[in-house]
Amino acid sequence: MECCRWTTASTLLLASLILSSRTARSEEDRDSLWDAWGSWSECSRTCGGGASYSLRRCLSSKTCEGRNIRYRTCSNVDCPPEAGDFRAQQCSAHNDVKYQGQLYEWLPVSNDPDNPCSLKCQARGTALVVELAPKVLDGTRCYTESLDMCISGLCQIVGCDHQLGSAVKEDNCGVCSGDGSTCRLVRGQYKSQLSASKLDDTVVAIPYGSRQVRLVLKGPDHLYLETKTLQGVKSENNLSTTGSFLVENSSIDFQKFPDKEILRISGPLTADFTIKIHYAGAADSSVQFIFYQPIIHRWRETDFFPCSASCGGGYQLTSAECFDLRSNRVVADQYCHYYPENIKPKPKLQECNLDPCPASDGYKQIMPYDLYHPLPRWESTPWTACSSSCGGGIQSRSVSCVEEDIQGHISPVEEWKCMYTPKMLVVQPCNIFDCPKWLAQEWSPCTVTCGQGLRYRVVLCIDHRGLHTGGCSSKTKPHIKEECVVPTPCYKPKEKLPVEAKLPWYKQAQELEEGIVVSEEPSFIPEAWSTCSVTCGVGSQMRLVKCQVLLSFSQSVADLPIDECEGPKPVSQRTCYSGPCSGEATEYTPEETQLLYSSLQEFDELYDWEYEGFTECSESCGGGVQEAVVTCLNKQTREIADETLCVSTRRPPQLLKACSMDPCPPR
Repeated sequence: MECCRWTTASTLLLASLILSSRTARSEEDRDSLWDAWGSWSECSRTCGGGASYSLRRCLSSKTCEGRNIRYRTCSNVDCPPEAGDFRAQQCSAHNDVKYQGQLYEWLPVSNDPDNPCSLKCQARGTALVVELAPKVLDGTRCYTESLDMCISGLCQIVGCDHQLGSAVKEDNCGVCSGDGSTCRLVRGQYKSQLSASKLDDTVVAIPYGSRQVRLVLKGPDHLYLETKTLQGVKSENNLSTTGSFLVENSSIDFQKFPDKEILRISGPLTADFTIKIHYAGAADSSVQFIFYQPIIHRWRETDFFPCSASCGGGYQLTSAECFDLRSNRVVADQYCHYYPENIKPKPKLQECNLDPCPASDGYKQIMPYDLYHPLPRWESTPWTACSSSCGGGIQSRSVSCVEEDIQGHISPVEEWKCMYTPKMLVVQPCNIFDCPKWLAQEWSPCTVTCGQGLRYRVVLCIDHRGLHTGGCSSKTKPHIKEECVVPTPCYKPKEKLPVEAKLPWYKQAQELEEGIVVSEEPSFIPEAWSTCSVTCGVGSQMRLVKCQVLLSFSQSVADLPIDECEGPKPVSQRTCYSGPCSGEATEYTPEETQLLYSSLQEFDELYDWEYEGFTECSESCGGGVQEAVVTCLNKQTREIADETLCVSTRRPPQLLKACSMDPCPPR
């Protein structure tokens, strides 16, 4: 049985060897039917990626298996900008050939989804599209945004490694087969803020080398470009019409619509681009943008520093420096800290100069090194409070080099021991946002329909975020009311109050004018007045007055004792006038109209008690008395008014004087 098993195995092995031999021979016979491959042809293009081919001849009278031609890419270097598009060159070659008896200037039709490798061209200024050749020249791109190329009329896949049939792609940073770590995605939104003093504004700055730039503006405003090359040459482009054009050798695609503008740049940018907006309408505009920004600053590890000792054993460290890939030079570390993706390499440490020191030469080990001995390090105190609450200030701290021994004790040492890493900042800017500013709204209509009156507006304190807040200086607050003149003659002696002149306007303006915002200095802050105690005639109003302060760090308001605030305390009670108590529509005199819109203090000062002579003597002789006559008087018109209008002031004391002191004649 064992012998039979061996024979069977031997038979299978022998059959396998025979089959393998026949297969090898058949492949050898197949290849032997072909002659050797010929040399490569001249490249179809001198730049921009072309194609070259090689031929072989079939040596058999029968048909040979396989292809007699093979291709490879060549001239994979960028063309100069003035060379133009390869497909456009092929179309323009037909400009001097008549089509249907007429000459045309032909422009390329790209990205044909059905047959991208045919030469289709469009006559300039017409809708005429003609296939001028069934095949474009070898090396022509199938599509404008792809490396795939047409070879012998067929679209062939080309990878970013410029190899035919390769599926290797560029990452978003433009690195072939990259992992996307050399750039960062930047996206954001800009909203215009109309200002009478500004005609334009910066939307976003896009640095050299950025890719896949896309901006969409919605609104009435317009985009335009400012560029700056690496050599410092500046230029501007207004983007006035739809189309594709070159700006600093970067291809720009711009679309302009009645209510929208779209800007695309595939990149990489060959200059620094600043996208700006020109204000053109009363409505606000918004701009959404997205692009991939190259990380042009990277950490680079330095060589080891000199040894800390010339003998007896020392140590040496490496550090890291920030390197500008664009200018090939070392720059300040802050440029590398700008990118969160950049992680600074940790310093490396090694022992050095371990030979013993001679008795008369060299210097001893400056700093003993132990495997468990931590490196010296920078330590800092907390930042001081910012010197300003807004508008830009500074804060400082102290920084020192410290060393921790094996027992964990920390002590200060010389600064050079920490120089393997940059010293921390000791001063930095803070609170760089703008201080709150007064923002005045539009004026109200004039309070009269003819002649001279008043108009009012709302004035708000707005912070850098556009929110209503406190902190504006009361000295710079714009006035909330001013005189106005309506150019309509006043024919009537009395004028009814227009709708705009009703009491709510007066009340709102009065509250705005007397409003006081909380500041970082303790100040009296009055609350709103209560409603008038009467619905007509003269009454009184009350309000609460507090001593308050604004805590700058927490942006909260704290109540303080009254004696903490300096200066006069605002009144907490005042007189109010709610109009006449008659139920009829009232005709107001100019003096009464002024009364309604002036402050209540002015109202109090308008009417006062005055003595208007004396009554007749109570007796004609023998001694009598006269009583002083007290009347409520309008101090502007000097007319006698109703006594209720003087109720807010104290009535003068009653005055009496003797009269008719002559003795009476005897009866």
